[in-house]
Amino acid sequence: MSHQQQLPTVLVTGGGGYLGSHMVVMLQQAGWHPVVLDNFSNCQPEVFSRIERITGEPVTVVEGDIRDASCLNRLFDSYSFELVVHFAGLKAAGESVQQPLSYYDNNVSGSLQLIQAMAYHQCKRLVFSSSATVYGAAKQMPLTENSPLGAVNPYGQSKLMVEQMLRDTAAADDEWQVALLRYFNPVGAHDSGLIGEDPGGVPNNLLPFVAQVAVGRLPEVQVLGDDYPTPDGTGVRDYIHVMDLVEGHLKAMAVLTPGHGCQAYNLGTGQGYSVLEVVRAFEQACGKPLPTRVVARREGDVAQCFADPGFSQQQLGWRAQRDLAQMVTDHWRWQQQNPQGYSS
Repeated sequence: MSHQQQLPTVLVTGGGGYLGSHMVVMLQQAGWHPVVLDNFSNCQPEVFSRIERITGEPVTVVEGDIRDASCLNRLFDSYSFELVVHFAGLKAAGESVQQPLSYYDNNVSGSLQLIQAMAYHQCKRLVFSSSATVYGAAKQMPLTENSPLGAVNPYGQSKLMVEQMLRDTAAADDEWQVALLRYFNPVGAHDSGLIGEDPGGVPNNLLPFVAQVAVGRLPEVQVLGDDYPTPDGTGVRDYIHVMDLVEGHLKAMAVLTPGHGCQAYNLGTGQGYSVLEVVRAFEQACGKPLPTRVVARREGDVAQCFADPGFSQQQLGWRAQRDLAQMVTDHWRWQQQNPQGYSS
């Protein structure tokens, strides 16, 4: 028996992506054998050799799609999974407005196939990659797990639908143990600089956009509106370091015990930063001013969005440890070492 075969096994869908790759590192270092399922639509195969350089362990990777029932069944027949960490899905809010059907196909139909395969193979423990977008245009901040739900775009709607599917599944069968992890804004990178966020095309999120300006790939930071009712007029968001985020997953895995049922947890810091604060912090990290220009607001954006992470602290024994300075420093290290991402 190999070393890996003796370890508890976990399926990581979308394990080659930004969050999934950091999760695989965390799992290997915590004594798990992660098996990655990825269709490579949003990741480079190179990421797995980088993970191996960090952990010294080979990564088990299966190329396949969560929408493919026969692929899932073969996978569950081949491995005895303790649980599933489900990252696979499309995640650009703006794109979802243009291509709603591909979001419902990937995120909702794909999750349905996965849940059915899990049920058939009696693997009923799941950590689901949800999002703070399920809170929609909430008026009250900070957001608690009991804040009203409602999505303002098909991406958020697809996450809400999967959450509902999982709640209904757990209500019908109390063997299910499900953690719905509602992420705020994951940023940063592993401190080795070997893995990080490598978005295809023009980044949808602020930090990779700023990083690409700093490294010379993009001409200027576009500030999407400066007339919001916030201290400096720019949108305020709760940014969380990707390593804090994946540590939250590890803590969530530990509470999936009999009787847990289906429960949502916020993964955020509880601290909001404006667009301009993030840009200034990044300028400190990279040691130079960055050209910025204010453009029109983006449709569907809210003025501010930040978490109340108290419930996760209490229930999971988890809290974010890394501050904005560390987030931008780690993000900049990754971008500087990999100016063109994994194809550098």
